[in-house]
Formats: sequence, structure tokens, C-alpha cells
Amino acid sequence: MEYHITQYDLEQGALEIQYIEEFFGEFPRKKTATEIVRRLSGRRHLILLATAPLPDDPGTVAPVSFKVAHEITVGETEPKLADLVHRLSDNVRFPGRRILYTWIGGTRRDWRGQGFFRALTEQQERWAIDQGFDEIVVKTKNKFYEMRGTLDHLRFEVVKYERHGADNAESKVYLSKKLLPEMVSKHRSAKTVVEIRD
Repeated sequence: MEYHITQYDLEQGALEIQYIEEFFGEFPRKKTATEIVRRLSGRRHLILLATAPLPDDPGTVAPVSFKVAHEITVGETEPKLADLVHRLSDNVRFPGRRILYTWIGGTRRDWRGQGFFRALTEQQERWAIDQGFDEIVVKTKNKFYEMRGTLDHLRFEVVKYERHGADNAESKVYLSKKLLPEMVSKHRSAKTVVEIRD
């Protein structure tokens, strides 16, 4: 199977992500385009979207999976990002290194298990290596078993686990993958990637 991936610049990408998030019932709060632009402005970032034909209408192509990532540094001033860097500081080395944080992403329920998230993750790794990043970090919840399984297959390692006092399914899991140029040769997904610039 060949995956069709679009890499967007900021403004158009933010609108696309706002649109696709409406298809995710499990997300308690959807991101707005304004929120995405505010988070990503002024920092290196990547917005990827995979599309596929609708099963009952193959002539119509729809967005089915997405990934948004951005650089994080020790000098973060936005409270959520400063807190994230603080929580990771004992497990991820920041000084003198470039760290890419996978902020949001997912695959629509009817398209899960078909390799879209893997294809996007492999494309993200290729981009990150080309951009000089040293490591990718991800934060998820214990209850997102399918995502954790995919990250496990892609050789992400758990670097921190924060247990939720009342419900272990809500516990936070932090994963990391160190980037090396030779990783790209091990990617398995056949992809067509198009860049769309604002």
C-alpha cells in the first residue's frame, strides 16, 4: 500500500488539523486553528496529513490521519511547554541537542490498523533527521494502547511513567527515540509526499 502524505505550512495546516480533529470523538477538547498557529509560530514545526479514498466512494479522498510536531528547548516560556521540559529533564538531555516533540496526532477510527500512523511517523523521522534533530519525544496516556503499540513497533522507548492516583488508564507515558541517519533505510512505508506552502 502506498500512503499519500501532505506536508503543510502553518496557516493552511492549522485549518486542516482543526477540520480533521472533528472526526475524533475521543479527544476531550479539539484544537482550534488559532491555537495551533499560536503554539507553532516562531519555532521549527511539522504538520503532516495522510489522505485516502472513502471505502464507499473511492473517487472521494478524505483526511484520515495526522501528526503535528515542534521543537522544544530548555528556554520555554509557555507554561505547558516549560512544565513538559521540566518533567523530561531527568530523562532527556536538552543542552546542545535539538528535541522534537510530537504534540498531537491520530488516525480516524475506520482507518486504524492500516499503517497510516506508521507512515506519518516514518516521514516525521526523515524530516527531523534532515532538519538536524537529535531526538523525538512523545507524551501519551496509558489507555491509548493502539498508539503505544505502534510506537513500540517503531522502537520508541518509555523514558518516564507518571502514575495517575485514581485511574491507571489515565497515567502519563513519555516515550523517546534517538535519531540516526541510517534509520531512514529501515523505513517500510511506501509514501508519496507533497509539500503545500502558504
